Amino acid sequence: MHTVDFNSDMGEGFGPWTIGDGVDTELMAFISSANIATGFHAGDPSTMRRTIEQAKRLGVAIGAHPGFRDLVGFGRRHINAPAQELVDDILYQLGALRELARVQGVALQHIKPHGALYMHLARDEEAARLLVENLQRLEPELLLFCMPGSVICRIAQALGQPVVREFYADREYDLSGSIVFTRNVRAYDPAHVAERALRACQEGVVRTVEGEDLAIEFDSICLHSDTPGALVLAQAVRGALDGAGLKVRAPR
Repeated sequence: MHTVDFNSDMGEGFGPWTIGDGVDTELMAFISSANIATGFHAGDPSTMRRTIEQAKRLGVAIGAHPGFRDLVGFGRRHINAPAQELVDDILYQLGALRELARVQGVALQHIKPHGALYMHLARDEEAARLLVENLQRLEPELLLFCMPGSVICRIAQALGQPVVREFYADREYDLSGSIVFTRNVRAYDPAHVAERALRACQEGVVRTVEGEDLAIEFDSICLHSDTPGALVLAQAVRGALDGAGLKVRAPR
């Protein structure tokens, strides 16, 4: 691997409230793609606008980051809803960010569902297929960020929607290839996270919680901005990638 995308979730405050370290401005300097919260799990119109402006100044590509309608739970609680309702909500959020970006002359590069919605679409064929079918009619060139081998990844590839497969620098994997999610994310050692990301790029493997290596294919490294110490982690990962001669750039 000679080039890789580096993405992070941005604009996940709400009004005067911020989440995580509140370091969007500093962290964005290290990434190539920003996933901008679109109001349902976090974010509001003015926060969205400011985040778009910042990404434009720094030359960072932007994408919509829609979630479940769950401000209190930050979109990390699963909501049982019909597939059509979920897709309606996603398109509503996509349209909001697209219009705020369009007025600034910025095009959306991608869409990446958030949290529990991301995991729901990774396994629910009805909702995943309906979303991809709608994207094919609305934005057939819009990149879909997703988990390698997931249901929505396979459906998108089959229907011709371009995908960007993700590797999580700040989450653990098990031998099944699944992410080991936890509600209370601990602080990580920056050197360990950077080494893990670099090894994934250079060797195509990640050490699992079982202590064995797992082969992994991906196009983009994800680092969550609400992970404790996210700014230091982003600096360490970007430094390791740059130091190894890997070019960090958006997929398009």
